Order: sequence, then C-alpha cells, then structure tokens
Amino acid sequence: MDFTVDHSILLLSILLVIGVLTAKFSTRLGVPSLVLFIIVGMVVSHYIYFDNALLTQGFGILALIIILFDGGVQTKWKDVKRVVRPSVSLATFGVLITTVLTGVLAKYILGVTWLEGFLFGAIVGSTDAAAVFSVLGTQNIRQKLNSTLEAESGSNDPMAIFLTVSIIELIQHPDSPILSLILNFFWQMGIGLVLGLVLGKASVWIINRINLDSSGLYPVLTLSLAALTYGISTFVEASGLLAVYVMAVVVENADLTYRHTIVRFNEGFAWMMQILMFILLGLLVFPNQLLDIIWQGILLSLLLMFVARPLGVFLSMMFAKYSSKEKLFISWAGLKGAVPIVLATYPMMAGLENSTLIFNVVFFVVLTSALLQGATIAPLAKFLNLSQGEKETVPHSLELVSMGKTKNEMIELKLVEHADISGKSLEELHLPEDILVTAVIRNDKLLTPRGNTQIFAGDTLYILISKKKRDKVKAFFQKNTSDGDEREGKTS
Repeated sequence: MDFTVDHSILLLSILLVIGVLTAKFSTRLGVPSLVLFIIVGMVVSHYIYFDNALLTQGFGILALIIILFDGGVQTKWKDVKRVVRPSVSLATFGVLITTVLTGVLAKYILGVTWLEGFLFGAIVGSTDAAAVFSVLGTQNIRQKLNSTLEAESGSNDPMAIFLTVSIIELIQHPDSPILSLILNFFWQMGIGLVLGLVLGKASVWIINRINLDSSGLYPVLTLSLAALTYGISTFVEASGLLAVYVMAVVVENADLTYRHTIVRFNEGFAWMMQILMFILLGLLVFPNQLLDIIWQGILLSLLLMFVARPLGVFLSMMFAKYSSKEKLFISWAGLKGAVPIVLATYPMMAGLENSTLIFNVVFFVVLTSALLQGATIAPLAKFLNLSQGEKETVPHSLELVSMGKTKNEMIELKLVEHADISGKSLEELHLPEDILVTAVIRNDKLLTPRGNTQIFAGDTLYILISKKKRDKVKAFFQKNTSDGDEREGKTS
C-alpha cells in the first residue's frame, strides 16, 4: 500500500492523540513527558524509515521559536530581574566551562579528535528551554530558583549555537581567525538582545493598536510577530532565539489586550509543537545504533550530570548569593532536550566524519538526562527544602470575546495597596456610562458588582471599557495620592 497524503494525516493525528495521552500519564509515572514523546518516535521508527536531518533541523527551530515564546510570555520580569546576573553568567561562562570539561571527557571516551570532543561538549553544554519549561511548569520550586533556571535556559541557546557553529568552522577550516569568531559572538548576543527589546515594544504597540475582526486573530498575529523577530534577527546574523525570548518577556510584562486569549492559544500550540518535535527527533534515531555506544553514552551522561555541569554551575556562580543547596539544585536541573538534538544535526549537515557517532551519543545523553534528572527534580527539591508545596493556579479568568469588530475590551485590574478608591462603593466613583465594572474577585470569590458594592485593595476587577480609555481607566483605579497629591474626582 502506497503511503499517501491521507495516510500521513491519519498517522499525524494518531501521534498527536498518543502524545496528549502520554502527557497526561507522564506525571503519574514520574517521568517527564518529553521522554515518552521520544520513545513514541523511536517505536514508530520501526515502521517508518526517516533520516531527513534537514527537515528535523528546520522543524526543530520552528518549534523552539514557539516554545521559547510561550516560555517568555509566562516569565514575570519582576521575578527575573533579580536573577539576571547569575542567569547570564550561567548562560555564558557556565556553558563554556561545561563545554570544555565535557569536550575533554568526550575526546578520551569516544576516541575522537580534540575539536570533535569540544564539538560534542558544545552541543550538550546548554540546558534546554523546552525541557526546563515542561518540567518546572508542573513544580512549585522557590521563585528565585525557578526564575534563574528559566532565564538561563531561555538565554543560553545562543552560546551553544555559537560554540557549535564555530567549532564546525574550525574543523572544516583550521585557519579561521579566532578573533572574528569571538566578535561574531558579541554581535549575535548584543544585537539579538537589542532587537528583542525593540521588536517586543513594537509588537505590543501593534497588538494594542490594531482592531482585528476576531479575538482569535490576536494569537496568530502575536506568533507571527515572534517568527518575524527571529527572521529579522537571523537576517542580520544576530541570535534569533535570544531575540524571540526577550521579545516574549517584553510582551508578557506589557499592558496587553486579549492577554488570556493569546496566552492560552500559545500554551496549547507550544504543547503541540513540543509533542511533534520530540516524536520527530525520536524518528531520526535508530535504536539498534544506540546499543553500539551504550557504555560510552552512560559514562558521558553520568560525568556530565555529576562532574561537568556541577563544576560549570559552581564556578560560574562563585560570587552569586546562592546557597550550596541552591547551586546543587541548579546543577541537577540542567536538563537536556530538543536543542542538543537539533544542534547534533549540524555536524550531519556539514558532513563531518564522526557526525553519526556524535548524534547518537547526544541522543543517548538527552534521553538519560530526561529520565534521571527530570524524574528526580521534584524529590530533590523536597529533600533540599526548596519546594513550596502545591503549585498555585490562577482561579479566575474573564475576557470579552470579540465575534466581530469592536472598540471595547475587558481588562483585568488588581487594586493596588493604598489606592485612593479603596473602601469606596462603585456609585461613589461616578464612572462614565461607557466604563462598566462587570465582576469583582475577592479572596477567590466572585462578587456581583452593584452600586453599593465596596472595593478594596487586593480586589481583582474586570472592567468593560473603550480601548482608547484603557490607560486613563487604569491610572484612575490605581492612583495613590497618599504622598499629598490631590486626586481627581472622576475619569473623563
């Protein structure tokens, strides 16, 4: 029977259903879902021959754009800004130290050249955003550690990509000038950061100013802007993945219209891309080839987990204000995932002599890392007293769904402490007719607003307003003139 387009669609739908069911049961099994996705791909590889490294690389990059964007829009700047320095140190010096140490080990264990050993170290030297966001998303680790790991995993891909590409360049052209490679790194990081900030601001302006026919178009627009950010950054040879992550953080921490629609859509789409990406990566591996490098893979995995990564963390965070227990946890939470496997396709595309060996060992390292480290993160956090119990979820969400063009929107607003209007009833506010308080959430309970309903600091208000009055309304509800300034009586 010929494998037609209809058969491909059937297979894709079956893989997605299996992936979703796998994600559901992964928590009960105590195994990260990405491991089960990979295993599904490896099982399917028995029936479907797949060895297209170029397709895997392209789809992997597209998936990483979406996953990084989803991780960025769930990153609170107020939490991340406290850990910027240690996160950047981990993402640069930590990756470099891990690369060098792993490279030395790989040179002797795999019997490859020095440059090929360092190439292997560069590929597995960084933590993976998809794996970290997936595992930490279900845990309630101390916010300081959670933010550090998420910021590191979201920003260390440029370092890994730079080292991988640079070492391949040195292998193919040994006379390449080192200085130009170093300057290229600073260009990629610096311009990637700047473009992320600028395009993030521009994206917020576009999303809030445009008036689309349906609210369902806003998530599509947002993801398109994320892909555009990547495209523009790579066009000028800057780091596209860093730009996307920074752009997403800017978008998340801005006053954004249709926020819930955008976040929920991106979350679901990121899950779909993650399922397909790991299944595709599993398809690219031939299990019988893994048996040929099983002892090398196990040894390198253990040395990476227990020697190279911890030394990279402790040395790069030598002056950071983290306890030994916190550094130990960060060391163990350095999960490997899609990025190393995608990077392992680079030597294959370059036609390097030991590219297949490197790919298979990288895959083995990723699989063992996800199995051993991913499954023990939660128990380790509890053992080190770094866990905060059950993860809290937002108990309420309300948004105006636009079925056609509208100039109105629903905004969510939490009343700040010492707000001028705290303790007043709604009728005392003298709100204009086009500003309507539709719901008041207090202590996770829904209150139906009436004229005599009083609002207090800490209340979450859902307000139906005209889009053009968003800034003015927020300023009115959150105004605090306790410093002596005179408060205006009402909005206009």
